[in-house]
Amino acid sequence: MGIDQGSKVLFSDFEDDGEMWTGSGPRKLKCPIRFSEAFQVPPTVTISMSMWDIAGQSNQRADVMAENVTTDGFDILFRTWGDTRVARVRTDWLAIGEVSDDEMWDV
Repeated sequence: MGIDQGSKVLFSDFEDDGEMWTGSGPRKLKCPIRFSEAFQVPPTVTISMSMWDIAGQSNQRADVMAENVTTDGFDILFRTWGDTRVARVRTDWLAIGEVSDDEMWDV
């Protein structure tokens, strides 16, 4: 079994009046992540928000998930909706799965 992990700032939209900060309604952002080395099969990936900066004048709505998980990487998908204004978000991720091993023989 192998473990890979990382941390990724997805956006900082308050700095340049980006869509997550100034927009409304359904909004999403996809961020590709590459593993440090390939897994043998697609691993299990968990994601958590480790920092969020969201305006407090409205409901704070956010959804974050891993999608398109392959042996080489995955996409972090962040979504918000309604009148939520998101200034910035950082996520942490953890992937656990089968990796190559020098003891494995391919016969």
